[in-house]
Order: sequence, then C-alpha cells, then structure tokens
Amino acid sequence: MASTLLLNPHSWDLMITADQNIAAAAAPYALAQDAASAIRLFQGEDYYDTTRGVPYWQQILGRWPTIRVMKANFIAAAKTVPGVTSATCFIESVVDRRPKGQVQVTDVAGSTATVGF
Repeated sequence: MASTLLLNPHSWDLMITADQNIAAAAAPYALAQDAASAIRLFQGEDYYDTTRGVPYWQQILGRWPTIRVMKANFIAAAKTVPGVTSATCFIESVVDRRPKGQVQVTDVAGSTATVGF
C-alpha cells in the first residue's frame, strides 16, 4: 500500500506531528481515508484519469437521487482504491444537498477501518 498523508477528519486539511512534520496515515486507516477521498472526487476532476470519481454532475447534483443511488456510487468509488476488497457506505444525513456519512473498507488482509466523508 502506498503512503498517504493524514488529513484532519473535520477540515480535510493536512495534519502535522508533534515535531512539526507532515503526518502520514497508517494502515488500515490510510486505506479508509483514500476511499473517502475517492468519494469526494468529482468524476472528471482527476487530470490524469477523468473516469475516476463520483458522477456528481451527471447523477447527483441538481437532481433528487435516492440514497441507494448515492450509496452505490460511493461504494463503487471506494472500491477503485487499490487494496480495498469491500466497502460499505453509511449516509447519516443530507443537508443542503450535501451528503454526510461514513465509509467502512476491508483490505486484502481482512482489516477494516471507517472514516467519515
């Protein structure tokens, strides 16, 4: 698994260590954080692979999608992360058309981790 930078779960900004270095996330949380990042990615936004991401413009924003449609898209995005063997999505609320929830991922070793999006 590649290294990933640790992001603040509330602001999605970089975090630093006690000695003022940029923090790295450890497995299995790193995998869950990468899955949450994949869920936050708009399809077409990744310059190097415009097929990655959630089709927010095409299927979600400006429409009234069902929770089932949103969960299916979020799970599909989470499964694009290398090392994720399964994903479960929990949508807690949709406020101002902004979904809030959690994704739980399982890796090839059977470890699970959960992170909010």
